[in-house]
Amino acid sequence: MREEPRGFAPEMNGSRGVRERGENMYRKYTLDNGIRLVVERMEHLRSVTMGVWYDVGARDETVGERGISHFLEHMHFKGTATRTAQDIADQIDGVGGELNAFTSREGTTFYAKVLDTEWKLGVELLHDILTQSTLAEQEIEKEKQIILEEIKMIEDTPDEHVHDLFNEAAWGTLGLGQTILGAPEDIRAITRDRLTDYIAHHYRPESTVIGAAGHVDPEELAAVMNQGMGSRGASGGGGPRALQGWDGPGFHIRTKDLAEVHLCVGVRGISYLDEDRYTLSVLNTVLGSGVSSRLFQEIREKRALAYSVYSFVSSYRDSGLFAAYAGTSPEHTGEVVQLILREFGRLRQGIELEVLERAKAQLKGNLILGLESSNSRMSQLARNEMYYRRRYTLEDLIAEIDAVTVGDVQRIVDRLIRQDAIVFTALGPIDEGTLGQDELTLEC
Repeated sequence: MREEPRGFAPEMNGSRGVRERGENMYRKYTLDNGIRLVVERMEHLRSVTMGVWYDVGARDETVGERGISHFLEHMHFKGTATRTAQDIADQIDGVGGELNAFTSREGTTFYAKVLDTEWKLGVELLHDILTQSTLAEQEIEKEKQIILEEIKMIEDTPDEHVHDLFNEAAWGTLGLGQTILGAPEDIRAITRDRLTDYIAHHYRPESTVIGAAGHVDPEELAAVMNQGMGSRGASGGGGPRALQGWDGPGFHIRTKDLAEVHLCVGVRGISYLDEDRYTLSVLNTVLGSGVSSRLFQEIREKRALAYSVYSFVSSYRDSGLFAAYAGTSPEHTGEVVQLILREFGRLRQGIELEVLERAKAQLKGNLILGLESSNSRMSQLARNEMYYRRRYTLEDLIAEIDAVTVGDVQRIVDRLIRQDAIVFTALGPIDEGTLGQDELTLEC
């Protein structure tokens, strides 16, 4: 294991270097097998959160293995060579901690949050479930039924399911358009050999990042991590991720007997590597993030047409979406869609400096408040290392937001908000006779 020269990663990427002001200390290490470890000591906390981040998710799955990343996430908790699933649950609950995981379209993360006196147990449990899982055949068969029930549950949760349909309308049925839970036929076909092959191909040290934050000594944590996760050998396979195609506007209506119509409408967004990512975050704040946003005030507060309405940004390594969600009654669907598109179109008129400054203040406040826990700080550290191979301090992020100008906002608006880039999805008591693709018009 080696520790990166202090300030090395940030300085190579134009940052202000490693900060050790006050109570926090940041360190970056490379374990013996190539896994990168980033640690921030937070002296004022009593917790430690550690997360292992793999650069593999739903978009990396081919036909026949759709849903396997999420399936594996579950299987790692089903018993190891030295612990049963019950043992794992008993040990983490016995110290009041949390051991969990999540899968996204581009990543899989396993994490443990424990008291600072129990961080070695957290490391031990993460190492055990990730390197010693038995992947027992009987557990695989049981998990198939659990995942199939989870798929049904999401399909019965329309405000979540519409987002999967929206991604499919934008990207098609492969890559970013795939659901995280996968296809039922592929879930039923999963075997132990398929799981072990997938691990060997994708769970590679060079595409793995470990993040840790909380009341812990970085040197001691790195040494313990290196004895465990750092001893895992390199594996073959892997290669560059295929770029996501874009076929222009998408339109998708699914009729279902529901009380409301759930809809998403928006345009193609940008990659999280794009230099305009902070500008788009500010623009999203103006449009539909928070109770003062244009969408919330216009559609909910003034017109009472929806209970839930907001805008969102989804960014991936090579593309993204900038869109809005609303749930409304069938008779108000057309009006709500037109109001959302009108607000998108209104952005093309530009925004006032006062509006920009208020949005920047809101975004900075949300950011600062959101980074006050060890788990949120761990996630930020790991994502920054995974995506950018550098550290962004809170001061760096605030500076990036402060630097956004009215001209920057106008540039990203001109770049993204176009009639030929509209994507629309609706789920509920609606059909194409109620709302057609030719009615989706950006108004100014």
